[in-house]
Amino acid sequence: MKEKIVFFGAGPYFSRIVEVLRYRFDLIVFTTEKDPNSPLILYCNKSNTPCFSINKFDRRIITDLKKIGAKIGVLAFFGLIVPKEILNLFEFGILNIHPSFLPKYRGPTPVQSAILAGESKTGVSIIKLDEEVDHGPMLAKVEEKIEPNDTSETLYRRLFEKGADLLSEVLPRYISGELKPIEQDHSKATFTKRLTRESGFIDISQKPTAKSQQLDRMIRAYYPWPAVWFKAKLNGIKRIAKLLPNDQIQVEGKNVMKLSDFVNGYPEGREILSKLSPASTRRRSSTRSELS
Repeated sequence: MKEKIVFFGAGPYFSRIVEVLRYRFDLIVFTTEKDPNSPLILYCNKSNTPCFSINKFDRRIITDLKKIGAKIGVLAFFGLIVPKEILNLFEFGILNIHPSFLPKYRGPTPVQSAILAGESKTGVSIIKLDEEVDHGPMLAKVEEKIEPNDTSETLYRRLFEKGADLLSEVLPRYISGELKPIEQDHSKATFTKRLTRESGFIDISQKPTAKSQQLDRMIRAYYPWPAVWFKAKLNGIKRIAKLLPNDQIQVEGKNVMKLSDFVNGYPEGREILSKLSPASTRRRSSTRSELS
């Protein structure tokens, strides 16, 4: 009979992690997802995996976890702070898969922050949770190169896949007592901030402040959410438009198009792009001339 394990997770990057856990353990899932059509809930229904949707750790959840009686938990992309009372329910604690090379980039946006900073590499870490954010002792971590065209979406996916593989190595060694957690060097910790929709807004009525390289990093870091976006009059109508990776743009109510098509299709297009980043506009205009 397999030992029980609880997975605390949400979002789109769970698949490799839960496959690793289901192979070795009797899996129970706790998620902050509410939509019955979310990929994680659909996966649980299809695989007959018990799944609990929660928005906080109340007395009912504590009672449920006590009944389950798992000795260990795993957390990834969950979104809730786990209180001490929950941590103490697990003999071996809860292991957190965090998509950064800790202690660097603690907090809610490690991947976005690494791309924005122009890092050439990041990593994924497995720590034992304590009461502070991404503060617990380290079990293992591995580095990962940030590719020039990586977005938050592609990098998150790759890091959690690598984290799942690392977890499959770490779990048996940790449970057996072979692998001991080691305190992080907290003096080297850096911290990230939560994103809002306004994080990606660029006011084109102001003088351009983003250099081409900085704008490219913003576009990749903020994709798919909140995206880099602006407001402008296009063909006399006020619109919202999003700048997308690979020199693409999407005007509200329209299909995704290339920046060159945006310039050709809207009289205001070239001026708008120049307000976003003059150097970027010159580069793209040059590319457009070569292709025409």
